[in-house]
Amino acid sequence: MRPIIFLLVFSLLFLHCERKNNLVETTDCLNDKIEEILADGVWNPPAKIYSYKYKEHTVYYVPARCCDFPSILYDENCNIICNPDGGFSGGGDGRCNDFFDLRSDEKLIWEDTRK
Repeated sequence: MRPIIFLLVFSLLFLHCERKNNLVETTDCLNDKIEEILADGVWNPPAKIYSYKYKEHTVYYVPARCCDFPSILYDENCNIICNPDGGFSGGGDGRCNDFFDLRSDEKLIWEDTRK
């Protein structure tokens, strides 16, 4: 009976971690951002985090969650660099207008699969 209980508990813990963090290996600060997104509830469209090379640095892009919300571009330490697009004007905050032209090496780091 004990082995069955152990396997059940282990399986539940594994499934919970897999659902919660269905992501590529990330930094602690990105995991914190993911936790913040998960605490918010489901976005429409679903939340995603991409990594790119931008001006020879690794950056993380979180697309706008909806409507008048801006997207967010983070540096490798999760400091906000700029809002490349979105917001009331749709054009972001104007601090990195070249992001979409200069970015490369897109990788989907995480996607919220909740419904």
